[in-house]
Amino acid sequence: MNIDSRTIYLHDVALSEALAAWHAALQDHHLLQPLASETITLDRALGRVTAAPVWARISSPHYHASAMDGYAVRAEETRGATETSPLLLRLGSRAHALDTGDPLPPDANAVIKIEDTHIVTQDGVDYIEILAATPPWRYVRPMGEDMVATELVLPANHRIRPQDIGAIAGCGHATVTVYRRPRIAILPTGTELIHPGDPLKPGDIIEYNSLVLAAQAEEAGAIVTRLPIEADVREAIKSTVEQALAEHDLVVINAGSSAGSEDFTASIVAELGALCVHGIAMRPGHPVILGVAGGKAIAGIPGYPVSAAMTFDIIVRPLLYRWQGQLPPAAPTLEAVLTRKVLSPMGEDEFMRVSLGRVGDRIVATPLASGAGVIMSLVKADGIVTIPRFSEGHHAGEMVTVELLRSPRTIDNTIVAIGSHDMTLDVLADLLQRKHPTLRLSSSHVGSVSGLLALQRNEAHLAGSHLLDEETGEYNVDYIQRMLVAQGIHVVLLGFVNRTQGLILPKGNPKGLKELEDLLREDVNFVNRQRGAGTRVLLDYELKRRAISPRQIQGYERTEYTHLSVAAAVKSGAADTGLGILAAARALDLDFAPLFEERYDLVIPQSYYESALLRPLLALIRDRASGFADAVAAMGGYGVERMGTVLAEL
Repeated sequence: MNIDSRTIYLHDVALSEALAAWHAALQDHHLLQPLASETITLDRALGRVTAAPVWARISSPHYHASAMDGYAVRAEETRGATETSPLLLRLGSRAHALDTGDPLPPDANAVIKIEDTHIVTQDGVDYIEILAATPPWRYVRPMGEDMVATELVLPANHRIRPQDIGAIAGCGHATVTVYRRPRIAILPTGTELIHPGDPLKPGDIIEYNSLVLAAQAEEAGAIVTRLPIEADVREAIKSTVEQALAEHDLVVINAGSSAGSEDFTASIVAELGALCVHGIAMRPGHPVILGVAGGKAIAGIPGYPVSAAMTFDIIVRPLLYRWQGQLPPAAPTLEAVLTRKVLSPMGEDEFMRVSLGRVGDRIVATPLASGAGVIMSLVKADGIVTIPRFSEGHHAGEMVTVELLRSPRTIDNTIVAIGSHDMTLDVLADLLQRKHPTLRLSSSHVGSVSGLLALQRNEAHLAGSHLLDEETGEYNVDYIQRMLVAQGIHVVLLGFVNRTQGLILPKGNPKGLKELEDLLREDVNFVNRQRGAGTRVLLDYELKRRAISPRQIQGYERTEYTHLSVAAAVKSGAADTGLGILAAARALDLDFAPLFEERYDLVIPQSYYESALLRPLLALIRDRASGFADAVAAMGGYGVERMGTVLAEL
């Protein structure tokens, strides 16, 4: 391969330096100011940004208008009217009937409401009878009450709202001058990419980054062209980019921004124009490319989904707003307590996704999976914590500033569950939000022991737990006594489900695995759960009973955090088996060898058990008519006989 066909990172520069370099190049090409203006009809104006001020052409109202149904009069002619000495005004000469919005006759300066009058006929002539005098201009909308001709209605650089459209029309305009919307082309690259819905084979990657990036750009007001997937052929990519530059303000190339043998973006940008940045000291997203080509802006966005979405949001989105004379809307922030220690790589700005909930009088922030390819970390994220360069991270219990991705009201209405993973919690979360749209169940899967520790630190409303005491054979009680009650924290132990634990196996069980002793075979690779997980405690208990040393099991130290992750490892062939629940095996169409029955309970502090926040959730668990118990039983491997039963108050 020709060495010029790809470019090793120039160097990772600070985010601020990278933006400064790109913006300087954009400024040189007059690409930082708002785009040219266009005049559009008002039915297309919502969300657009005014490129010039809107001045009132006419007053509104442009005549003196009645504000009520009634009679127009001269206020001076009503003097002396009282209940004991009512006054009669002749219709058609001294009083004129009109409806709301009608113009006042030239000689009138007040309106009397129709309900404050009576019609009186004398000698064949109609009069209105009034019982009180009226001041001038009562119940009248004088000309210009709303807007006066030549008045400023909207300034330039104003994003048009529904009410603004009414004001523009009301002051005499049928059109408005706005900035042209940015035209963005998004080019996904990669030989391995396939379209959503296409048949999958190993090595294929579903291309959805362009959908996400397009939605982000459209949300910022841009007109988006999603170009067809381009395979990793340099000349084909270059040709497509050249054509897109001719018709768009910005071309975004997705993937191909690293330094691999098929990463061509940097060299293409350099060949077509000026390569300003290749590599930013940020996480996720450091292999970012920024440049100018053909007098247009160009950006190379990493292929990993989280990197793509976040770098677009941080780097590209502000430019789209700037082209429309706007600043990006500022997200609200709040202070939250971090639930666990996080380490950050020195020298990089890190944008950490967190889930949030109000527990007691504090907002708690739980870090989510940090992988650049974990799109669910963005789906589940309630906010972003920025860890600046040269910071080592944050300690558990430390206060951090969170930029919100959801409303504060949603955070306040979130039930926080931290503890052992069980698939039924997802079913419960869905049912809760369908039955109670203002409430949300957020569960973090860290293992049973870590869940009890979270309750100890007042970082969760409840924890799922299935910790087996080796001495008594009892579930959860001994651990709760030692970890919570001894600390003065009293809880309700609520029955939830009984579960079947066993070996999750490939379809057809090709190695014929049936029992724990089979894990000792040299041809068997095992995948375990993390320390503190109830499944790991159960495994260790059963191995000890059988006098089996964990060191005899290949893969014992390899861990996953959920039953589904264990099942995925088996499904992919990365492991031959792992201990987990039947529902996880069924979910991925795997075989299963049942070994043990266990109890999975919910541990709820007394202070939250009777709270208004948890009451709807507990009602769904207890009420068989809610359908939750039936849905759980249908998943397989679950017993629901004790669901919602208080097993102990400790």
